[in-house]
Amino acid sequence: MLYYLSQYLQQSAQGTGWEETLSGLRLFRYITFRTAGAAVTALLLSWWLGPKVIVWLKRLRFGQEYRDAADAHGDLKARVLDKRGTPTMGGLLIVMVIDLTVLLWAQWNAMTVLTLASLVGLAGLGFYDDYAKIALQDGKGVRGRVKLWVQVLLALFIAGYLWYLPDTRELITSVIVPFYKHPITAGAPVLGMAVTVFTIVGSSNAVNLTDGLDGLAIGCTLIVTAVLLIVTYVAGHAQFAEYLKVPAVSGAGELTVICGAMFGASLGFLWYNCHPAQVFMGDTGSLALGGTLGIISVLAHQPFVLFIAGGVFVAEAVSVIIQVGCFKGYRRFRGVEKRVFLRTPLHHHFEKLGWYESKIVARFYILCVLCAVLALASLKMR
Repeated sequence: MLYYLSQYLQQSAQGTGWEETLSGLRLFRYITFRTAGAAVTALLLSWWLGPKVIVWLKRLRFGQEYRDAADAHGDLKARVLDKRGTPTMGGLLIVMVIDLTVLLWAQWNAMTVLTLASLVGLAGLGFYDDYAKIALQDGKGVRGRVKLWVQVLLALFIAGYLWYLPDTRELITSVIVPFYKHPITAGAPVLGMAVTVFTIVGSSNAVNLTDGLDGLAIGCTLIVTAVLLIVTYVAGHAQFAEYLKVPAVSGAGELTVICGAMFGASLGFLWYNCHPAQVFMGDTGSLALGGTLGIISVLAHQPFVLFIAGGVFVAEAVSVIIQVGCFKGYRRFRGVEKRVFLRTPLHHHFEKLGWYESKIVARFYILCVLCAVLALASLKMR
């Protein structure tokens, strides 16, 4: 909105005495300026709206009581009971702030519309899941298969849409792999669609699994978003893309503004979600943010960079896959119940070992920063 308003005012002032006065509005042409503006706006909106949203969620009793879940956590029961009554669905704050901020600062194109629409769609899925958990108070919510199919269908739609448009077809017909100079075109577009679907669905669920400790998921999301902010800016800048030998993607620069909004909104939400949390983002936030990270990485033509930057998310998801696979495998073929980890996702394993919550979160932040550095280094190491 601000971009188009500035352009309109400049054009209206041409040849008049206001032309020199309004020359400063040229700043709105620069993606860097609008990205910084989006980040600051989202942060301030989060700080301002945060207390209001928390009070509203408490008034509606949108908080999970953990009636049955506490016993299931074994020696984590005390920690879980301490969080009883904390409002969830805080992801509504994040999604609302991102949407408002992007409406203000972004220049609209197919990529921005697709990203925001997907963000809202995944937030709606997460909201329904959170509401079902609160209504039933059993922690189950929407069936896992239903959520997975909705995510897969959305990812397939995005992949098909990108392949259908001539300007974005290359995002599907070639796959960029870190540390390798040449794109992989063999098997495309089937391979490209598979990578797209796996990235979006996997990222959405991985962030959701990571959201188990105060500040853990949103803090890691903050770090990964910073990486994608740089990646999208490079992809949208032809000269930088040529220098780093990465694909230039027309229109990807506007994704930088969305990343700026996500960064500011995540930082503002962390203010209220750090230990002891005043609000949880719930599936409303985790599914939406994770899926959006996946979509942005696909649109920037760097899905595998997300896997590196989101190493913590990957580890959390893989720990669950290994645990479930081994447990079911041993029970089926050997008749015994065997677990690799004390508890999954991975952060609960360290809780079982006796680590304090704040210690786990801090160390996972450190690992996430290291993964982010490696991800950025992969852009040049070819």
